[in-house]
Amino acid sequence: MEISCKFTDLIAWQKAHVFVLEVYKVTEKFPKHELFGLVSQFRRAAVSIPANIAEGYKRKGKAEKLRFFNISQGSLEECRYFIILSKDLSYIDEMEYNLLTHEIEESSRILNSYCLKISKDIQAN
Repeated sequence: MEISCKFTDLIAWQKAHVFVLEVYKVTEKFPKHELFGLVSQFRRAAVSIPANIAEGYKRKGKAEKLRFFNISQGSLEECRYFIILSKDLSYIDEMEYNLLTHEIEESSRILNSYCLKISKDIQAN
């Protein structure tokens, strides 16, 4: 039996990647004057979530892994705000808001569980 060693096998990464794809799709429709403002910031923060999961995945030490996953959590919270702001500015409708909120909640729940497990492992040692 072959054991896979790819970050793409992590459910946390998979959920975050789906969220990024949704952010790109939704922000395509934002006003052009937001291209270098909210669109850029939103996309950058969204991409940071799976990118830091991927980078942290191959780190040897648990504390170092946790540091990258915590960066992902910070970017996730930043995106949570951008979802609210996008709705309040009427750049996204209720359906898009609900979809993005669902995707970010899924990512957050799984990433938080993963971080909690690593933290407990660190404390146990």
